[in-house]
Amino acid sequence: MAKEISLKYGCNPNQVPSRIFMQDGELPVQVLNGRPGYINFLDAFNSWQLVRELKAATGLPAAASFKHVSPAGAAVYVPLSDTLKKIYFVDDLELSSIASAYAAARGADRMSSYGDWAALSDVCDKETATLLAREVSDGIIAPGYTDEALDILKTKRKGNYNVVQIDESYVPAPIEHKDVFGITFEQGRNELKIDESLLETLPTANKSLSDSAKRDLIVSLITLKYTQSNSVCYVKNGQAIGVGAGQQSRVHCTRLAGNKADNWYLRQSPRMLELPFKPDIRRPDRDNTIDVYISDDYMDVLADGQWENFFTEKPEPFTREQRRQWLDGMTGVALGSDAFFPFGDNIERAHKSGVEFIAQPGGSIRDDNVIEVCDKYGIAMAFTGIRLFHH
Repeated sequence: MAKEISLKYGCNPNQVPSRIFMQDGELPVQVLNGRPGYINFLDAFNSWQLVRELKAATGLPAAASFKHVSPAGAAVYVPLSDTLKKIYFVDDLELSSIASAYAAARGADRMSSYGDWAALSDVCDKETATLLAREVSDGIIAPGYTDEALDILKTKRKGNYNVVQIDESYVPAPIEHKDVFGITFEQGRNELKIDESLLETLPTANKSLSDSAKRDLIVSLITLKYTQSNSVCYVKNGQAIGVGAGQQSRVHCTRLAGNKADNWYLRQSPRMLELPFKPDIRRPDRDNTIDVYISDDYMDVLADGQWENFFTEKPEPFTREQRRQWLDGMTGVALGSDAFFPFGDNIERAHKSGVEFIAQPGGSIRDDNVIEVCDKYGIAMAFTGIRLFHH
């Protein structure tokens, strides 16, 4: 292990010099391949903390897909349905538990995961490396790599793919520092343990949380702990399906994350699964086309002179009414919020995306209104009493 690693530049090319280093001792990471940059390491260290905590809280292998210091997706291992394997484009691959978790983390929001930083709670195996090898990704952090996996990853990006190994026994100092405008901030690390004990206070009429609902709420809260605030996270089947990060208004977070969750579910509709894509279409072009097709701007890819670029024959439009009809079948979704909901409009929007379970700190002067809207839809809501702002 080295005491410092020099970087190409900081957040932007004009920010030089740039390095990561330890005031005392050696860095807990090794660069096995490539040359990670400043933002790469921010993504690496935040995503590693996230997957490490998910594994500790659930006992399940965990993975994350990070972009710009927030998760585009995160998941613990839950067996994928054939439909999910198809929409994640892994139905032709052998999947280990950790590969399946990463497929779910990356697949939920493929647009945001384009050029991601991957994080694994477990040793990277051949199956995960094979999956990564054909996706656009900047790098990966894991506690270890099999020889086969490392050989595969070293062929990526003309041999320059960033591969970082972290010492999973590393424990950071309890006090952390950050410099802003030449001034040093100091605070205790956020060592808050997130587990089922945070889900015991349910002020709603529905006080029933299944084991899967508790797991999903824990996944949402731990994901929020490493998402730029304000943030809201929708989770189903152990995976984040919509993350709304860095919004100034909480209802905008709820809408943004809800729209991503809706897109995730729309992609599972028969209409989407039967789209006649040209066999030679590039993965990013296919993902972009899907994103437009399931929006109100679908004519941008269906207009004459356009559809021929993507499809072998012209698909029928997926109208707003048809999309809404399919979305009405979306149920069992869990939602976490990093701070309290100030108004019931957040619950109204969450309900449209199948939310049946909510975890939020509570403590708003309008808690009664929020509880009332939850009761209107039979939603079970837990007041955790803790806030999860991350900056």
